[in-house]
Amino acid sequence: MKREARRGTSPQAFPRDFLLYWRADAVSGLGTYVTVFALQALVVLTLDGTAEDVGWLNAARWLPYLVFGLVIGAIVDGRRRLPLMVGTDLLQAVLLLTIPLLWWLDVLSLPALLLVVLAYGTAAVVNMSASMSFLPRLVDRPDLQRAHARVDGADAVSSTAGPALGGLLVSTVGAPLTVVLDSLSYLYSALALHRIVVDEPPARTGVTARGLLGEVVEGVRWAYGGSGLRVLAIATHGWFVGHAIVGVVLAPYAFLTLDLTAFQFGVVGAVGGVGAVIGAAVTTGVGRRLGTGRTIIVCHVVTTAAVVAMLLAGGLSTVAAVAALMTGQGLYGLAMGMSNSHEMSYRQLVTPDELQARTNTTLRSLNRAVVVVVAPIAGILADSWGISAMLLVATVVFALVAGGLAATSFRNVRAPA
Repeated sequence: MKREARRGTSPQAFPRDFLLYWRADAVSGLGTYVTVFALQALVVLTLDGTAEDVGWLNAARWLPYLVFGLVIGAIVDGRRRLPLMVGTDLLQAVLLLTIPLLWWLDVLSLPALLLVVLAYGTAAVVNMSASMSFLPRLVDRPDLQRAHARVDGADAVSSTAGPALGGLLVSTVGAPLTVVLDSLSYLYSALALHRIVVDEPPARTGVTARGLLGEVVEGVRWAYGGSGLRVLAIATHGWFVGHAIVGVVLAPYAFLTLDLTAFQFGVVGAVGGVGAVIGAAVTTGVGRRLGTGRTIIVCHVVTTAAVVAMLLAGGLSTVAAVAALMTGQGLYGLAMGMSNSHEMSYRQLVTPDELQARTNTTLRSLNRAVVVVVAPIAGILADSWGISAMLLVATVVFALVAGGLAATSFRNVRAPA
């Protein structure tokens, strides 16, 4: 769809092709939340794993960002992005189907699971790089933050329904078969994206390894140099340290420390999704009132409070513990639902189209690299120090991120028009 064809849309309307993109993302997002829940339950309940094993699972999922991310970003910037999105959706669907197949053949083990997740994560890197850099081609600049907010809203709904649905499915059919739902969601996403009609620049030809390396360096220099994104990028890397810790210890905390059932933990996760729905719904108005910088800082403060609430769940009765964990997850989701659209739209608005994939993938790769490094360490420390101690460490990390951003001029930043 050419740019001129979008001009007639009203300020409140989105073009058809964006809605196809949005539906594809929403459905595959629901499947992903179900699978994230199912894989953690599979490690802890089916494979009798520990917090350390969950840490290795998370590391395997994000390792491709560290290994391939920078190069993939440069490659994607030189290619049409829509075909890459369709192809990687189909590949992820096939890879996920191998998990229940291995289980059915009675050969599923933690190493085998990690290999599948590693391949799945590699396809996800390409998909993310293409998808995030494709969105600015579907909507005009003034609508970009609102478009991200709408995508975040669908993601928030998925994060609400996904854990609850995952908990129900794990309780009824088991974790391995639950993964099948995500495979089907990627198939739907590929079919929906295939219907989008958009003019994209032709793929570059004659790219050499040396030229590709130069493009990688150019992307890194832009992300941490002249773009003005450095302060936000470093703060986000710090946020991912805390997020990696929470991601590793939350499932063992719920199952092993608080003795929750899979369904109870799914309901807790659903509350986090409700918080994200609310955050995505109010974020545009909050951003207009506070500005981009202050909105993001407030979200980090809320995240800190969320982990404190989770920490307080330890030692309480089951009902009180569930209530405290639900409060923490609700605040955690609220902060994520409010912050993401502002971070993403600000990053994309200051970045030219030819650098979109490299910028997004460079920053996301280093964020996921943080998870790759921190997740196994957090799991090992949780097994030796205790899960509550690691939640306290996450609280301190989030507080430092919020305070660090507030101490810089980033607090006065507003997204460019």
